[in-house]
Amino acid sequence: MDRATFACSTAFFRDSGNSPAGAHPGGHVDFIDKAESFGYSDFFRDYLLPNRPCVFSAKFTEDWSSRRTWVARDGKPNFEHLLREFGDAVVPVAKCDVKEYNSNPKEQLPFKEFLEYWREYIGNGYRSSRGCLYLKDWHLSRAFPEQDVYTTPVYFSSDWLNEYWDAVAVDDFRFVYMGPKGSWTPFHADVFRSYSWSANVCGRKRWLLYPAGQEEFLKDCHGNLPFDVTAPELRDERIYPRFSRSRAPLEILQEAGEIVFVPSGWHHQVQNLEDTISINHNWVNGCNVSVMWSFLQDELAAVQRELRQWKEEPMDDWHLQCQLIMKSCTGIDYKEFYNFLKVIAENRISILEKGLDEESSSRNDSKAAISTLGMLHAVFDLKRTVKVLSSLSANEDFRKLELTSLSPAPEVLLQRLESAIDTALL
Repeated sequence: MDRATFACSTAFFRDSGNSPAGAHPGGHVDFIDKAESFGYSDFFRDYLLPNRPCVFSAKFTEDWSSRRTWVARDGKPNFEHLLREFGDAVVPVAKCDVKEYNSNPKEQLPFKEFLEYWREYIGNGYRSSRGCLYLKDWHLSRAFPEQDVYTTPVYFSSDWLNEYWDAVAVDDFRFVYMGPKGSWTPFHADVFRSYSWSANVCGRKRWLLYPAGQEEFLKDCHGNLPFDVTAPELRDERIYPRFSRSRAPLEILQEAGEIVFVPSGWHHQVQNLEDTISINHNWVNGCNVSVMWSFLQDELAAVQRELRQWKEEPMDDWHLQCQLIMKSCTGIDYKEFYNFLKVIAENRISILEKGLDEESSSRNDSKAAISTLGMLHAVFDLKRTVKVLSSLSANEDFRKLELTSLSPAPEVLLQRLESAIDTALL
């Protein structure tokens, strides 16, 4: 962190005296018990900036309506209620028993059909000719905006991904997962190397987490990551020559109501130990936007290497084709990343110029979250945006694209950001 940013962040995100107990880096994941003794500044200082995992107790979700209405008295999913509320929805369902390009293939099913399968699967001793199915990445909030099933905890409210995609009304990164005991998610790192938080509405999960960088020791002799980090073949040095150098994963047993915070760029694998429903968000903010930018540069470099293997002569539109392929694989290219930074920056400039208006603060949306976090957080966000935007603007691959469609031009936006920061700090 640069000195000016550090001065700003420490002035605002100062030690409130509510530090987490029992912090043991590398060996143990902190458990945050009570909201009244743990503020946003504590989370920012102890987990966001250092990129460390933690678990929040069930007290942080006890007021969610989903914790009451989606769960039966025995702690299992309330199938009758879920069927009444969402029976006509169509949902994405993964086949946990099938491997396809290092992930599980998905199909779209009527929600009521998935619930019928789930009940039969339980009744048949967790066996089915259809295998183990797992409802994953369901955009329930987008499909049912009138449903008030949970509230995003303030700790996760600086959420640039959902702020941007809400603004362009294209996508979101808010998901619901539902699956029987034994359903699981293979080894992976989250989209754009984002942070994620995952709250169990009911059920239990087992998490295996590897700090960023440890995944290099888990690659096979061809450079591929494992599908399942618990598979015995990882101990075969002929296949995984560097596995013995990897650290043991951090293991979390997540109970009903608890929230797991997964740091940016940490690879992980998750298994449902019981019939489980969870709510998950992916998000990026000023603390890890540089990680997202590094990820995009690595992805583009990989595309360029692959294309060079197949093309003897460079194509006239080489750089555009590389961007198109990268976007098809990752969901974003350099020009959209510029627009992402622009939307985030302009929202913060608006906060600094207009102040924290009551109307914005009363709304349950991304701009309300910015207002809640305050003026100095907006300055912090702008400083981090300037750093990444400066790097993007100087990037050779970005400069070779057709940039006249960008408004304002990158250099103009940078000047505006720097001016807004200077004015705010007067």
